[in-house]
Amino acid sequence: MSKPSVDKHLFVIFGGTGNLSLTKLLPALYNLLVKKNLKDVCQVLGVATKDIGDEGFREKAREALITAGFSKDEVDLWCDSCVHYQSLGKSPENYSPLAARIKSLEEDHNIKGNRVFYLALPPPSFPTVIKRIGESGLNKSSGWVRIVVEKPFGVDLSSARELNSLLHSYFDESQIYRIDHYLGKETVQNLLIFRFANTIFESLWSRDRIESVQITVAESIGIEGRASYYDRAGALRDIVQNHLAQLVTLIAMEPPAVFEADNIRSEKVKVLHSMPWIRPEYVVFGQYEKGTINNKEVSSYKEEPGTASDSSTETYVALRLEIDNWRWQGVPFYIRTGKRLPLRMTQIVINFRHPPICMFKPYSSCQIQSNRLLITLQPDEGFHLFFDVKEPEESLRLKTESLHFNYKEAFGPLPGAYQTLILDILEGDQTLFVRADEVEASWQLFTPLLEKDIPVHFYEAGTWGPKEADEFIARKGGIWLNQEVQM
Repeated sequence: MSKPSVDKHLFVIFGGTGNLSLTKLLPALYNLLVKKNLKDVCQVLGVATKDIGDEGFREKAREALITAGFSKDEVDLWCDSCVHYQSLGKSPENYSPLAARIKSLEEDHNIKGNRVFYLALPPPSFPTVIKRIGESGLNKSSGWVRIVVEKPFGVDLSSARELNSLLHSYFDESQIYRIDHYLGKETVQNLLIFRFANTIFESLWSRDRIESVQITVAESIGIEGRASYYDRAGALRDIVQNHLAQLVTLIAMEPPAVFEADNIRSEKVKVLHSMPWIRPEYVVFGQYEKGTINNKEVSSYKEEPGTASDSSTETYVALRLEIDNWRWQGVPFYIRTGKRLPLRMTQIVINFRHPPICMFKPYSSCQIQSNRLLITLQPDEGFHLFFDVKEPEESLRLKTESLHFNYKEAFGPLPGAYQTLILDILEGDQTLFVRADEVEASWQLFTPLLEKDIPVHFYEAGTWGPKEADEFIARKGGIWLNQEVQM
């Protein structure tokens, strides 16, 4: 395997002492540097308000990396030589000491101005930090400068536009990496290869052959101590506007003229612009009540610490999307997400159309199942194609079987999403990152739902959501296809 083309750089993590930095970013970055033989090209600078110094941050980094399963001796060597810390102190608005430290590290390690600024921060902090990076001149150097912004990117269309405008005041769009870790999953990336490198599927990928599409992002966990964020956000902002919208665009997009970042992202934006206004009757909101998951009793959403006792925040969303273009006109896209569902999974189900007639009536009851393609993104990444065969008996009896491909069986453990995305950032590849117009097009679609008074239905934790969601999809003769039904 050839060594990736990564320039020597400084990787600056704002919020360096936080959970995202310690449990996700540092392990992913270290694993990437070890596997790709890149440890000599990266210096890491953690930035936060705590006054812990280099050694204090190195100790936190060591603990995080050892907990992640890395060798203590190698971790010690890397932390001592490549990990640094800068406190913003009691006057975090003053970035002069940070600018001086960055210049010093670049000189000491012969880094020619190449910088990554990763905002591992709560979203309300984004505008302030972006503005101070720009005002202090850290966005300008003799090398390349890239800024990484975690989702959620805004809370509605207006705030997303404001954040884009602020970023563009100091950074060119080519420098901005809006990160959605779902797009770093190998199976998500392989959707493009699966569709456009295999004509057997692409030739079937239209309204003539596909009856409906279902996409599910299910979580068995609750809000896990995130009430201060989640009670203001809800499932529509937290999952639907970003993760689910991204998956829909990848499934529905047209072939790009050239397989490169801007062409791919332009096709995704076209899908969002082809979606008409979502009618309220095509939307179901839910909120979990107490129930049982994995034989363990769990509390209701309103009983979660920090949640308002009268909260009407949705923890479940099911909705129907339509795409008004030549390929997809009339094909419903059913998407759903929820917390405290029976299991953790992300899957896409492509339901193909039934045969127009059944020719087996003299021999069987003609219970022909639609062919289905199941794409599993987590936890067991792979593809299953379901089709009918004859059982080996004298009478003609049909049975549904599947062909399958499993990533772990074929390639072993897959790299984490953050590892994949960090490598793309270092190489300057924006294919898996969200462009400004894509963010705004997505918010333009979903913001009207935030302004509607959509009722919230309750569902028992450990079930697949409120009964209203089942009734909603049944209007067109459909049912939700859960993982245990498929496998």
